[in-house]
Amino acid sequence: MISSEAFTAVERRAVLGLASLYCLRMLGLFMVLPLFAVYAEALAGASVASIGLALGAYGLTQAVLQVPLGWLSDQIGRKPVILGGLTLLILGSVVAALADTLTWLAIGRLLQGSGAIASATMALAADYTRVEQRTKASAIIGASIGVSFALALVLGPVLAAWGGLSRVFETTAILGGLGLLVVVFWLPPTPNISEAGRSHIADRERLGEALWGRGLGALYGSIFCLHLLLMAAFTAIPSVMINEVALPPEQHAWMYLITLMGALPGVAILVRMHRHMADPRGLIAVAILLTVAGLVVALWSLSAWTLGLGLVLFFAGFTALETILPALVSMFAPATLRGTAMGIFSSAQFLGVFAGGALGGNALYWGGYEGLVTAVLGLTLIWLLGLWRFSYAPVSTT
Repeated sequence: MISSEAFTAVERRAVLGLASLYCLRMLGLFMVLPLFAVYAEALAGASVASIGLALGAYGLTQAVLQVPLGWLSDQIGRKPVILGGLTLLILGSVVAALADTLTWLAIGRLLQGSGAIASATMALAADYTRVEQRTKASAIIGASIGVSFALALVLGPVLAAWGGLSRVFETTAILGGLGLLVVVFWLPPTPNISEAGRSHIADRERLGEALWGRGLGALYGSIFCLHLLLMAAFTAIPSVMINEVALPPEQHAWMYLITLMGALPGVAILVRMHRHMADPRGLIAVAILLTVAGLVVALWSLSAWTLGLGLVLFFAGFTALETILPALVSMFAPATLRGTAMGIFSSAQFLGVFAGGALGGNALYWGGYEGLVTAVLGLTLIWLLGLWRFSYAPVSTT
């Protein structure tokens, strides 16, 4: 359950700063989603499959580096790791903005992803907050990701209409610079954390608990599948808008804005319900089915109305899960393994980003929209079966 007790002044400043940092960083990264499949076609060496791989390349380095950089933040401090990661995000954005081939664009995406600071950021949130406030802090930061996702889908097409994909990457570099300012000038001094309160990735005896403690494995699998679906969806949805619905790119922002607003009531209901449920598996399953049903309807749309309906369902389910899942990890992970658990969670999330880009691109290449729908439905069945294998009960409260 989420505590009703208020944040202290330091906790409030820290959580707002970290939520803003997450929002700035993810805003830049999410903005390419509705654009990449369309604008990357003009680059040398582009194909449907290679575009999917380049789109997901960011997730590969993110997945590989989340846990090592989370461990490094335990050794040298959270802020140095976060500052270094933001610097790499800026460098990768500049490379991508200057790219004239798909290869250089993929290199830029790999560099962006090497600034893997999600686990260090969530661990810093835990450092700043009391135990009873950490679930609330995680929920707020998770909600900021949903906000950035919504803003990005609207702002991305507007920026691209102004200056193409390069303008989006230039904006991402600027947002990374703003993130540096948040870390340096807004966040409170880092508190001293006792060794007993730290998360030790090197503690092999307890690493299994962080990996497979009751409920945690299903949550890692859920965030992997969720972001796989997201990336697979956006290898296809922009082309559906253009080729099947006859909606020109400059009007995509309006479609995203209207459908995101339509999804908000559903998101609010799902998030509110999860706060009062001891076993959230049924609610997670409902959100999964909403997400998948929306994606299938959107992919098979022949009119703006059916596309809009599909996107409303997809955004409602996706945004609710994006908010709920990190809060559940924070709730169910033992306090002494919370940083490690968040690092594994982040790695699973970004591995899903890479897998989704690769799966979406190849499914479209070999089977078209029908091939992608078949792959999505198969993944959903495995996801739901895996979800029900785990018992959702906190592994520890200390």
